[in-house]
Amino acid sequence: MKKDFVSILDISREELGELIATARRLKEERRVGVFPPHLSQKTLGMIFEKSSTRTRISFEVGMYELGGYALFLNPKDMQLGRGEAIRDTARVMSRFVSAIMIRANSHQSVMELAAHADIPVINGLSDLEHPCQILADIMTIMEHLHRTEKVRVAWVGDGNNVCNSLILSTILTGMEVSIACPPQYQPSLEFIKTAQKEGALLTIGEDPLAAVRNADVVMTDTWVSMGHEEETKERERVFGRYQVNADLMTHAKPGAIVMHCLPAHRGYEITDEVIDSNRSVVWDQAENRLHVQKALLLRLLA
Repeated sequence: MKKDFVSILDISREELGELIATARRLKEERRVGVFPPHLSQKTLGMIFEKSSTRTRISFEVGMYELGGYALFLNPKDMQLGRGEAIRDTARVMSRFVSAIMIRANSHQSVMELAAHADIPVINGLSDLEHPCQILADIMTIMEHLHRTEKVRVAWVGDGNNVCNSLILSTILTGMEVSIACPPQYQPSLEFIKTAQKEGALLTIGEDPLAAVRNADVVMTDTWVSMGHEEETKERERVFGRYQVNADLMTHAKPGAIVMHCLPAHRGYEITDEVIDSNRSVVWDQAENRLHVQKALLLRLLA
C-alpha cells in the first residue's frame, strides 16, 4: 500500500524518530560533501497553488541532492487552472512521476489528490496543516535541547496551520504546548480534542505572558497568512499584544530558544532584537526543512 504524508499523524512515534535520525545523518553527509544518489531516476511533481520560498527550494534541492529530479508546476500553466478535476490530474500524474508534493489553498484538495493518486502525496502546506514544517521544528528542538519529551513549547499568535500541526505532533513527541491566541483565531478544536484524547498536555488561552511562562521554546508565525491579506489591518489591531519581543522573552526560561517558520514580518509578530539574537534558532529551523524533507522523500520513494 502506498504511503502519503498529508498529516504529521501519518507517521508513528517510531517513524518520527527514524526520520529525524535520517535527517541528521543526511545533514552531516551534506556538510562533508557526500551525496549518495538514493533517488536516481525518481521524479517529484511539485504543484504550487501558493507561492513559496523554503518549500520550493528545499524540495527542489533535496531531490537534486538525492539524485532525482523535481518539476515545478504552476496550476495556472496546467489543466488544473482550466478546471480539470483534481482526481483526473492525480491519475495522470501517477503515470508520469514518482511522487507529488502540493502546496494547496485547501486541505480538501490535498486529501482528494492523495485519494486518487497511485503514488505518494506530500502535503507541502494547506490551510489546515503544515506537517513538513513541524518535522523541521522537531528536528531543530532535538538539536538544541536534545529531547522533545516534556519540552515546554509556547505558541504566541495566530492559531494557524502550523499551530494545528504542532498540536497534533504532541502525540508523537511528548512536548507540552501552551497556546496564546485571540479568541477568534484559535486553532482547530478537532485537533485539540484529538491530541488531548491521546494524553497530550495542552493549554489554550489568550494571555501571551501566561503561555510563555517557563517555556523552553517560544514559537510564532506571521499574523497574516497567505489568503488573508484583506484582513491585514484588522489582524494587526487584534494581534498587537501578541508580539514576541524582548520583554515577553523575560517570562520564558533563561535558556529558551525562539522559533519562527518564516517569512517573518519584522516589527509585527517578532522584533529584530529577538529574531537576530543568540536565542533565535530560526535559520537552523529553515535549513532543517531541507534535511527532513530529504529524509521523508527517502522513506516514501527509496
